[in-house]
Amino acid sequence: MKTIAILGSTGSIGTNSLKVIRALGKKYRIVGLAAGRNTTLLAQQAAEFTPEWIYAEDREGMRLKTIPPQCRLLGDYAELCDAVCSANVDVVLCAIVGTAGLRPVLTAIEAGKRIALASKEILVMAGNLVTAAARRSKAMLLPVDSEHCAIFQCIDGKSHDDIRRIILTCSGGPFHDRKEFDLSTVTLEQTLHHPTWNMGRKITIDSATLMNKGLEMIEAQWLFSQPASRIEVVIHPQSIIHSMVEFQDGSILAQMGYPDMCLPIHYCLTYPQRLPGTAVNMDFTQALTMTFEPPDIERFPALRIAKQVMNCGGAAGSIFNAANEVAVQAFIESRITFDRIPVIVEETLDRLGTLPAATLDDILHADTFARETARHLLGRA
Repeated sequence: MKTIAILGSTGSIGTNSLKVIRALGKKYRIVGLAAGRNTTLLAQQAAEFTPEWIYAEDREGMRLKTIPPQCRLLGDYAELCDAVCSANVDVVLCAIVGTAGLRPVLTAIEAGKRIALASKEILVMAGNLVTAAARRSKAMLLPVDSEHCAIFQCIDGKSHDDIRRIILTCSGGPFHDRKEFDLSTVTLEQTLHHPTWNMGRKITIDSATLMNKGLEMIEAQWLFSQPASRIEVVIHPQSIIHSMVEFQDGSILAQMGYPDMCLPIHYCLTYPQRLPGTAVNMDFTQALTMTFEPPDIERFPALRIAKQVMNCGGAAGSIFNAANEVAVQAFIESRITFDRIPVIVEETLDRLGTLPAATLDDILHADTFARETARHLLGRA
């Protein structure tokens, strides 16, 4: 029996994770679920999976829902951190968007839990702290992002010194090959029309700006102990190859599959086994076209900014992530145009320079400072 706690159970990754666990059967059991404000769905999940505990950011709203009698509603964030490191949790799958998952994930890592990590912001903000804690406790970090899961599969059992290049594939989003789109005039509706993946609103906007790929570059730097010079991005609109690794001898390994987040979730939950899952088999009796092209850095500067963050170190990742979250929300609220998102991020980084990131307090301070600075810049826009 493998016991699992899911942080962010009502989002896209969380609901797909529960789909995978349904298919895996009784050897995989949910012991904890945590969510934000979607208390109706959280109550439905609790009724189906009967976990030992649940946590809701909207605790008062959760009190009005019916939950199984044996299921405990956690009182606060501190109780959530205690719950994820308890002895009856084997795997913590973190799919919370943004900074909210940072403290419980660090707590679980310090307790030596296996972490299935879908929240790239955690490594972007606190990669040094997270990886150092994992080395101390020997906790295993398994990436759920399809690109990083692909890289992990390509290098599993190999030395990181054997790697020449990590090549992250990128769909390009809805605008990369559409030169007719003036990025200063695109609408929220157009931005949310992703050509390949069905994701949440924030990550879909990040995919359109390529900011999501910038975050993934930083994440890869920490996960695979590689310098910025060895991490590249290639546009692959079909999203069949999820990423590639080139080794010192010139060989390139790639992981392929139809776009389906259930596959990397299934891999992380069942690792090191390869159990039957829900993924659709690829049909090579049908014609299959795969194309690749370099990203347009001038039109989409997020990748250039991310490289600067990777070379800068310190709390630059925290600043990058926080400023982007503020700018994306401003775009959603029609306070800035789409093309201003990376401008706000870069200006925030320029304003704050290098801040320390030796402790969790340093990182959270940088996050707060970056949000305040980005909001100030928005006020001047």
